Amino acid sequence: MLKNYLLLAVKNFRKQKLFSLINILGLTVGITCCLMIFLFIVSEFSYDNFHKNGDHIYRVMRVSQQSGTTKYIPWVSPPYAAALHNDYPDAVQQTMRVSPRNDLITYKNISFNEKKIISVDSNFFTFFSFTLLKGNPATVLNDPSGMVMTETTAKKYFGNEDPIGKEIEFNKERRFKITGIAKDVPVNSHLEFDMVIPNTRWHNTPFFNQWPNNGLYAYVQLNPAVKPEQLEKQFPAFMNKYMGAFCKANGFKIDLTIKPLKGIYFEGESPWDPVKHGNRKMVYIFMSIAVLILVIACINFMNLATARATDRSKEVGLRKVLGAVKKQLASQFIFESLLMATIAAGLASLTLKLLMPAYNNFLGYELPSGWNNPWFYACVAGIILVVGVLAGSYPALLMSSFSPIESLKGKLRVGKGGAMFRKVLVVFQFGISVLLIVCVTIVMKQMHYVRTADLGFNKEQSMIVRLDNSAIWNNKESFKNQLQADKSVINVSLMSGEPGGFHDGYGFEAEAKPGEKIMINTEFADFQYAGTLGLKIIAGRDFSPGYPTDSVQAVLINRAAVETLGYTTPEQAVGKWIKNISADSARRTIVGVVENYHFTSMKQVIGPLVISTKKGDRRLALVRLHTAQLQSAIERIKKIYAANAPDHPFEYDFLDERFDRLYKAETSQETLLSIFSIIAIVIACLGLFGLASYTAIKRTREIGVRKVLGSSVSNIVLLLTKDLLRPVLLGTLMAVPIGYLVMQQWLQGFVYRTDIHWWLFAMAALIGVCIAVFTVSVQAIKAALANPVKSLRTE
Repeated sequence: MLKNYLLLAVKNFRKQKLFSLINILGLTVGITCCLMIFLFIVSEFSYDNFHKNGDHIYRVMRVSQQSGTTKYIPWVSPPYAAALHNDYPDAVQQTMRVSPRNDLITYKNISFNEKKIISVDSNFFTFFSFTLLKGNPATVLNDPSGMVMTETTAKKYFGNEDPIGKEIEFNKERRFKITGIAKDVPVNSHLEFDMVIPNTRWHNTPFFNQWPNNGLYAYVQLNPAVKPEQLEKQFPAFMNKYMGAFCKANGFKIDLTIKPLKGIYFEGESPWDPVKHGNRKMVYIFMSIAVLILVIACINFMNLATARATDRSKEVGLRKVLGAVKKQLASQFIFESLLMATIAAGLASLTLKLLMPAYNNFLGYELPSGWNNPWFYACVAGIILVVGVLAGSYPALLMSSFSPIESLKGKLRVGKGGAMFRKVLVVFQFGISVLLIVCVTIVMKQMHYVRTADLGFNKEQSMIVRLDNSAIWNNKESFKNQLQADKSVINVSLMSGEPGGFHDGYGFEAEAKPGEKIMINTEFADFQYAGTLGLKIIAGRDFSPGYPTDSVQAVLINRAAVETLGYTTPEQAVGKWIKNISADSARRTIVGVVENYHFTSMKQVIGPLVISTKKGDRRLALVRLHTAQLQSAIERIKKIYAANAPDHPFEYDFLDERFDRLYKAETSQETLLSIFSIIAIVIACLGLFGLASYTAIKRTREIGVRKVLGSSVSNIVLLLTKDLLRPVLLGTLMAVPIGYLVMQQWLQGFVYRTDIHWWLFAMAALIGVCIAVFTVSVQAIKAALANPVKSLRTE
């Protein structure tokens, strides 16, 4: 039976080469997209699943209320972990503290500034399930001077030598001995590291014993019998015991919660949490696109199969006369559909293998190989089954129900139902295509708005140089003065955080609200801060060397802080005092108000900000450069840096690039949506081309008669295209309101967003219709230009 089905299928494929090719090509492209997205989704949902005790591990988070919003902050102080274990021994089985850091690493007079170093408790490799290639997980970090490297990092420093027992130097101050080699961190880990050192040597330092000193992550492993909600109910008493007095004195309230390890990746990006994060909404968008593209491919198959139903009517009639029952006929057609889906899936798998290097390069990391994943083969089998049955069921039922007498007489007509069904499918198919065009258009407009909007400061030609080592930190004033003297430098400012970066939150009291504690973001900077960024002073004045007391008694605030502090106008705030009760508690005078600027991303409302000249907290130098001869300016700055920090490599970034990275996920969405929209349109056009070809073939003699009777080429083209373009227009009209609702929801992720104009939808609809017109017209013109004598000889 199967052999007969196969022979009939091969015979039919050969007879209808064009339509078979269109179907296989459409299905191949659709399945390839599905497999690409499947690998991406599997990777996204696999984050942190490799940890043996992952179901019972949680990360400790502080909960803060600031400017009317709830913020979950993972940074806690070292005593939290020990206190949780001591106070709740029945619930907390073990704890882990992880402190990210960067250090200058030197081996044989070769130095690198390593940014992926973590300082951890000695049970790190038994708490988590990172694989050790060399070393005992239970004891590898017991030595305070021992350390672990990943295999790639070990090759970087030691080549093919055995690194165990060798020593490397940290910051030209202390030496660590390599006691273990870890397998490279999996790409699906929210924690990343190249080196691991024990924190034992810091246990007795003030940093490790001060509760308000937040600078590391704390994880807890709970007893499987304890639910996290039970433990969280006891946190208010815990926080009151250890942090109650501090919070009361500084006027703010901090709560505590724990978040599951496997949920960290999808918690969302924030300036307070620099670990790797993903976007769950983006994953669901890709899932939806994969389904839609596959559905479009299936629609092509169904459309062409039902359109060609009358061509196979004699075959059906003859087989029914010879004794074939409806079930056998339906099985034959579904078998053909499954065979075509299998061929397409095989071609899609080969295509995927060819595309994977480019795909990984686009994503920026290597996806796990699908060839070793049984779920990948299950996905392929599932797609074959779904596509085969979904795309083949209606044609099979339709053709198996033909009357054998009418079929053999050649008088069979599928009827209006078949034609209407095809039109409905085209409506749906092009509705999806236009919907994707609408989405891409608005995403591109929003990202253009984000990239070109006035941020309230000048981000162009502004270099960021981190003060991330003791040498440059100790020489920061000398470094700044030497930079300022360079002809290519417009201005230099030392500050605690750049726009788009981290800004500390502190509790304040204001003259207009005495006794009230207000949480406000704070920037610590020197006198040149406003001038370097090009901030606009709207009331009062800037910091000035002409007022020596500004270094200890003055602050600037932004417009948003004016109302927060209790004033109605910027002018009213000037001259009033403000006190940072979380820091030095000294009263400072508001000497000026700057216009609001986006010191965070445009996804967040511009909140209140205090700019203080308090010394000590300087984390970077922002260097504003002339645009001419930029490369030579960088070389001179590199030499100045080397003179002040000779042992450290010069590293820099630009403010505009730093700010653009805040929208990396949205930029990726824009690119992928564009690619998938093009693919969807191409598949839809394949189906439309097939229908146009079939229509032209079936009406060949009619076209010949019309040409002999005097019809023009334009009349014949209009005749052939109007029936196919009506459902295209209807699908376009249906897609526009759906696209509006979808993109309105997407734009809610941006506080500052572009307007959605009617012409965007008109343009998207016009693009979709023009593509459809071109696709159909190509075949219609070809048929209209055919020699009428040849047309009349057909049939």
